[in-house]
Amino acid sequence: MKPILLLALTAPVLLAQTGFDPARLAAIPVRMQEFVAQGKASGVVTFIGRASGVVELKATGYSDMETKAPMKADQIFQLHSMTKPMVAIGILMLAEEGKLSISDPVEKHLPEFRSLKEKITLQQLLTHTAGMALNPPAGIGELHGALHKSLADVALVYSQTPLSYVPGSKWQYSNTGIAVLARVLEVHSGMKFEDFLAKRIFGPLGMKDSYIFPPKDKWNRMPTAYILRNGKPVKYTDDPLGEGVMKFRDGAKYSLPEGGVYSTASDLFLLYQALLRDGKAANGFRLLSPASVRLMRTVHTGDLATNGPGMGWGLGSSVVRPGFAPMGMSPGTHGHGGRYGTYYFIDPARDLIGIFMIHREGGADERTAFVQMTYAALLD
Repeated sequence: MKPILLLALTAPVLLAQTGFDPARLAAIPVRMQEFVAQGKASGVVTFIGRASGVVELKATGYSDMETKAPMKADQIFQLHSMTKPMVAIGILMLAEEGKLSISDPVEKHLPEFRSLKEKITLQQLLTHTAGMALNPPAGIGELHGALHKSLADVALVYSQTPLSYVPGSKWQYSNTGIAVLARVLEVHSGMKFEDFLAKRIFGPLGMKDSYIFPPKDKWNRMPTAYILRNGKPVKYTDDPLGEGVMKFRDGAKYSLPEGGVYSTASDLFLLYQALLRDGKAANGFRLLSPASVRLMRTVHTGDLATNGPGMGWGLGSSVVRPGFAPMGMSPGTHGHGGRYGTYYFIDPARDLIGIFMIHREGGADERTAFVQMTYAALLD
């Protein structure tokens, strides 16, 4: 058997390992290596951080199984639904500027929504309780594959689409609702969604490898996309966003705010570190106020059943409810996953950030192992 590549961190410098068991930290990439050796995953990047800085960053395995190109720590991944909390951050930024309130009806900002029989609010969109469908209706075509419509056109179609249930009566994950929120961002900022992210979030935080439409000179840093079939990853040629025509978004019109961002583990850490630090980034940039960060990680869904036992929903992300500790997480821990297996969590009570990067749809054993082993390595 050929050796499995395990690449150690070269940069950034480790800053925050105090409070961790070194042996248990070292066991995490070894376990990831075992998944690669078993043929269950091509490669992964794992990142652990604290408010004070980086604990550990490791790249394991391959970015492509056929060529055996090594996975690198600065690989650029499709985040898919990990994009959604960024939309929520944008809405909260505008709320802080007095341009909207999350309790506002959507029609106040997008008049085309006046045609809906039931009125929905921005808060309901942020918490997936507005009654909007999971995915676009058939009449809009293969939007998530062709990316052929503008966000304005997409929002207009959604405004004419009947709701699936009475707003506020249940929780139902909704890609369409997040797209509507992104259109609100465009209307109030005067910028396209992708430009809002670049100018208001990515640029100020120093996220130099984060994009909606990645430049051609960085396409080679994106791992091959796989899907798990019969327990083994195979190249995901069936998905236009995987190894299909829209992998690099070349020629795309739709910015896909429900899942369009590409980024690296190190870039994402800058964003999540700011949230862990009550909205203020390590470079001094104020992303959000402490009050907005608290609002974001507060459960807003009451007793509604959401995405798992012990989980509620905050603004744009899931939140661990009081009295629960899934995989060791503290109450108030918030985070989000993505379609290709990526995931992050922020645990304010334990001063902890975990970022898991993989480019494969299906299966979660590697992610679960990463989260559990991260908590097992904590000493404080």
